[in-house]
Amino acid sequence: MITLQKLISMKGKEPIVMITAYDAPFARIVHEAGVDIILVGDSVGNNVLGYKDTLPVTMEDMLRHVQAVRRGAPDAFIVADMPFLSYQCSADEAVLNAGRFLKEAGANAVKIEGGSFFAPLVERLVKCGIPVMGHLGLTPQSINVFGGYKVQGKDEKSAQFLIQEAKALESAGVFAIVLEMVAEETAKAITESVKVPTIGIGSGRFCDGQVLVLHDVLGLNPDFLPKFAKRYANLYEEALKAVKTYILDVRSRTFPTEENVFKRG
Repeated sequence: MITLQKLISMKGKEPIVMITAYDAPFARIVHEAGVDIILVGDSVGNNVLGYKDTLPVTMEDMLRHVQAVRRGAPDAFIVADMPFLSYQCSADEAVLNAGRFLKEAGANAVKIEGGSFFAPLVERLVKCGIPVMGHLGLTPQSINVFGGYKVQGKDEKSAQFLIQEAKALESAGVFAIVLEMVAEETAKAITESVKVPTIGIGSGRFCDGQVLVLHDVLGLNPDFLPKFAKRYANLYEEALKAVKTYILDVRSRTFPTEENVFKRG
């Protein structure tokens, strides 16, 4: 099993591979494939639960999916996303919710969106024994503030702001920072400015690692593929073909066959 210390030591030496999973079967697949980190993202809202964004996802949703991922990958390093309003309301509530991910669901760490404003909370969580991964750039829980999915750090002023935010999170004790949709040059500068690993999604080639949504990688959503993602399979078409074949077999009475039935005696 990969440890926190191992992940930190990989910075600048070996790219870190992180991918999302939301259930036991896919958790088993990505763990057997050899990813370093499984992220149970609140992107479960978009990719599994049918929401248009991550905001409706609840603590109970996240706990259930983290538990499923842990059952599918007992030895994996699992990071659980803190969903919207699970940590913003009060520090005490945030500690209790983060602790539930470790205590009830078996996560190894939690991920929190936001920069220096949440640095005191990060410090408190770490002191409580809860490892924290940071998240800067486009933070989907703040999509209403951003006014859409826009690349961050595109000019010098915003780039310097993100660098300072990353340093604040590093000082607070995060073990890694996700950089989402950050201009490549800015992501490179952030990566060079902090000692903890950066993990990019839509943030270019110079982060210490990369993360993608499993459903994008497997082609499970035919109507959506962000520019920064890469489709490595087309399971939507494969699944569609399989189910259509099943329908034909049932209607033509070619399924079930002799080998699919039970006999008396």
